Amino acid sequence: MEATVPRDWDPGADVVVVGFGAAGACAALEAAASGASVLVLDRFGGGGATALSGGVVYAGGGTPQQRAAGVDDSPGAMFGYLRTEVGDAVPAATLRQFCDGSVAMLAWLEGHGVPFEGSLCPDKTSYPTNRHYLYYSGSELSAAASTSAGPPAPRGHRTKGRGTSGGLLYARLAAAVRAAGVRVLTQTTAGELVTDPGGRVTGVACTTLRGAPGWVRLAHRVLHRWSVKPYLYVPKAGRILHRPVAWLERRYGRPLRVGAARGVIVAAGGFAASRPMMRAHAPAARGGLPLATPGDDGSGIRLGTGAGGATAFLDRVSVWRFLSPPPALLGGVLVDRDGDRVCDESRYGAALGDAIVRRGGQAWLLADRATLAEARRQVRGSTLWFQRLQAWYLLTAGRVSAPTAAAVAARAGLDPNRLEATLAASNAAARDPAAPDPTGKPAAARRPQDQPPFSLIDCSVRPRLFYPAPVLTLGGLVVDPGSGQVLRPNGSPVDGLYAAGRSAAGLCSRSYVSGLSLADCVFSGRRAGHHAARPRTQAPTTAM
Repeated sequence: MEATVPRDWDPGADVVVVGFGAAGACAALEAAASGASVLVLDRFGGGGATALSGGVVYAGGGTPQQRAAGVDDSPGAMFGYLRTEVGDAVPAATLRQFCDGSVAMLAWLEGHGVPFEGSLCPDKTSYPTNRHYLYYSGSELSAAASTSAGPPAPRGHRTKGRGTSGGLLYARLAAAVRAAGVRVLTQTTAGELVTDPGGRVTGVACTTLRGAPGWVRLAHRVLHRWSVKPYLYVPKAGRILHRPVAWLERRYGRPLRVGAARGVIVAAGGFAASRPMMRAHAPAARGGLPLATPGDDGSGIRLGTGAGGATAFLDRVSVWRFLSPPPALLGGVLVDRDGDRVCDESRYGAALGDAIVRRGGQAWLLADRATLAEARRQVRGSTLWFQRLQAWYLLTAGRVSAPTAAAVAARAGLDPNRLEATLAASNAAARDPAAPDPTGKPAAARRPQDQPPFSLIDCSVRPRLFYPAPVLTLGGLVVDPGSGQVLRPNGSPVDGLYAAGRSAAGLCSRSYVSGLSLADCVFSGRRAGHHAARPRTQAPTTAM
């Protein structure tokens, strides 16, 4: 039976979505397409972390963009690689469904106005320039991916727009949501889920600035917008700038209850902006820069747990340590405090960051004169402005130099003898492509570091303005892999409650590669929207 909304509530909708980033927008679009009335709630004006992201969607299996670039890919090859990254975060059948539907997913986004293009980036990079929109966004080329079912393929599909193009991706999705007749209520904070005596979620208790004086709504919108970028790059300053926004909410917010006849979908982001949650679940990430907006405070996850939902992978965070661009630095040798090799330097930045965190958060890249000279020549042509600042920092203030490996080790406080032994082993493998590298580094990425002077570039995880270590939370509410419905600790569903994006455990909850989080937002958002829209009297169906 459909729920009856009490008279003193907002009329609500069949489906209420909490959060208006990529996951919330995709959930709303799918629910509306399934015939349900939909209401979206957002504490601010929408966008969330999606609007500040690079706009990269991980897709493959033979997309039009891959074919245009001459790339041969298949769903089986995509599944084979992602299985090494995803692990047990989702069942194999769910990952297979994601890979098999990847081409259609990208077409669905394009159908809603999100543009993609197949210009292939020739270099391994953290993010391509405005000349390229398809690239190797994970560790596909590294030896760690050698178990894939086919040849490696670039699957990072960057939204076609200048700069970091997440804002364009979000804008197109938001426009599609409104064009679909979805009602969007901004400046409204979800505080608690409302349940009936049987435990079914029937609505959301909120505070809203709807009805507040016009100057309050304007000040809230403007002050939030001013604080978002500082919040991302200098969190302490961002928190200070955001205090007036929170004060306006406390002072002028009014209670509002919103009814949900068929279900509530939580898509309110992760918890990287919550210092208490980060200390409790991810203390090893201390020193990293939270890749978050003020809305990524864990409130969505707490909504779910307050209604009885279970959580998983809250201790899994992605710490990024990119060495490229410039790509020449991938030929260097990454070592820890003892002078021992950390891992294959050609792997994706999140894999490097994870390896560095496991070594206590300290690491240095050993590079010789020839490598640094090549890197300097590459800076201008291989970077966007924010990457250029990082590259010049690493090539200047971020390093120490000396005539010998032992001398530079002493300057940086590393073990000279161990560093010399590590360098000798690495150089031996680099000179003989047929020989195995100690860390499995592919032959194409190896280069002898034997031209003095030598430099050690500090890649440790610690606060630095020009070389921060971004941190993204990966865990969230446990959901049914077929429907996105939130599950209790005993495995039973929380009736009427769904979760998507970084509010839920999903495809990237074990290991992150660029584009997989946004792809998971699309995949899990559509799944939740499709199932939440089903009339209560309809029998359950198979996964979309």
